[in-house]
Amino acid sequence: MDRTFWQAGHRPTLACAFLYFDLSFMAWYLLGPLQVPIAAALRLSTGQRALMVAVPILAGALLRPPMGMLVDRIGAKRAGLLGQAAVLAALFGAWLAQLSSFGGMLLLGALLGVAGASFAAALPLASRWYPPQHQGTALGIAGAGNSGTVLAVLFAPALAAAVGWRNVFGLACLPLALVLLVYAAFAREAPAAAPPKRLADYLLVLKQGDAWWFMFFYSMTFGGFSGFASALPGYFHDQFGFGAGTAGLYTAACVFAGSAMRPLGGVLADRWGGTRSLLSVYLACALLLGAAALNTGAGAALMLFVLAMLCLGAGNGAVFQLVPQRFGRELGVVTGLVGMAGGIGGFTLAAGLGMIKQAGGDYAPGLWLFAGLCLLAWLGLSGVQRQWRDSWAAAAARV
Repeated sequence: MDRTFWQAGHRPTLACAFLYFDLSFMAWYLLGPLQVPIAAALRLSTGQRALMVAVPILAGALLRPPMGMLVDRIGAKRAGLLGQAAVLAALFGAWLAQLSSFGGMLLLGALLGVAGASFAAALPLASRWYPPQHQGTALGIAGAGNSGTVLAVLFAPALAAAVGWRNVFGLACLPLALVLLVYAAFAREAPAAAPPKRLADYLLVLKQGDAWWFMFFYSMTFGGFSGFASALPGYFHDQFGFGAGTAGLYTAACVFAGSAMRPLGGVLADRWGGTRSLLSVYLACALLLGAAALNTGAGAALMLFVLAMLCLGAGNGAVFQLVPQRFGRELGVVTGLVGMAGGIGGFTLAAGLGMIKQAGGDYAPGLWLFAGLCLLAWLGLSGVQRQWRDSWAAAAARV
């Protein structure tokens, strides 16, 4: 790391952005590792269980652009404070109410979507303090907060076994409240604010075909990561008869691999080229998930999903290595749209796997379908990469 990075920017704010993002991701994914005891207590079908864990992903995706607009108008710190307070209130209310219905769990999931929208506040809070040469490092540190998913899958099942799954909602409020206090005390708004984005800015970008390609590519990489992070506890429980604790540990290994690989994916994309890295990711994922669909043993399934999540994590970094090359001036708007598409992809995967399992009694068709979509993404990227190379080179020559 460049030593001058630590002299630039505002380190307390960077740390606060990381903590905010990390604990928000923990809350966002909380229903995933708790799905086995919740489904048993509420007598949910496989499809209902899948929908319950997928709703927070969809809500987080849809709330990202509004959160970005709120950041533009009241500042990243204030938007983050509102977001954290809303998530804390939702979990505390769920604990007090002792939720006992499927509808109540769906409502909680929708409210936890505010935590998923933290992406749109935490990253600008950190990055606006840093000059262009340090943007990648600042965003990498703040964005590493997606490791909060690991906290959820590691601790939530064990706590549920010890004190009951409803009390986990109350216990989760403790670290969230602590981070909120630290954030309020030490985070600072950057002196230079970005110009506010209008709804028309989003609509204008959507007229460009490349924006839709990037949204599709990220819906596969981040959608795959977030969808499997939520669905795998149920998969390991159904497929191999694991209890919630063991299923959580298996899922934690997979999620940790994908989280750790995201920043490295950007580095590899810088070295090999974003399109080449992404092509490798889609092909590898198609092969790995196709093999996982063959109903292998638990050890082999774990290895295949860990490798697939490594690839998906690398793909997340590769997509955002490419986006600034194509959309320099509209980067903020495109980032919001691409992030939203990633969340929608995660919702579709998590809910779809459960629905397919309930309809046919097997996860294999759902895994083969996602593997086929990875091949489709590979074909799509293969088709547009030459066009991108020529058009981007021409644009660079005009600058």
